[in-house]
Amino acid sequence: QLIESGGGLVQAGESLRLSCAASGIFSGNAMGWFRQAPGKEREFVAGILLAGTNPGYAHSVKGRFTISRDNEQNTLYLQMNNLRPEDTAIYYCGVTHSTRYSLRGQYMYWGQGTQVTVSS
Repeated sequence: QLIESGGGLVQAGESLRLSCAASGIFSGNAMGWFRQAPGKEREFVAGILLAGTNPGYAHSVKGRFTISRDNEQNTLYLQMNNLRPEDTAIYYCGVTHSTRYSLRGQYMYWGQGTQVTVSS
């Protein structure tokens, strides 16, 4: 089970930190954050290997977002700084059996999502 939290309504330029708590026994090689805006497909935001190494980002968020993982707490984080209105979306975390964490179709588990809204 994956449970996201930390979403909310902020103004442009502000920050949010999303969390994804994982529970239960499941296999996988990497975790990632995706987002889905109204009328758009779910898109890759950031990913990281389960060891907490090799982070990667979509071009649109590179330099503003930071993904990290606390292995002891089995929790995934996404620190989002300098938020923009175009970052508005539902953010989902997931677990993939692939090391290519940007590939949405490889994900086995998804959380329920958390809404992020950025006003201008």
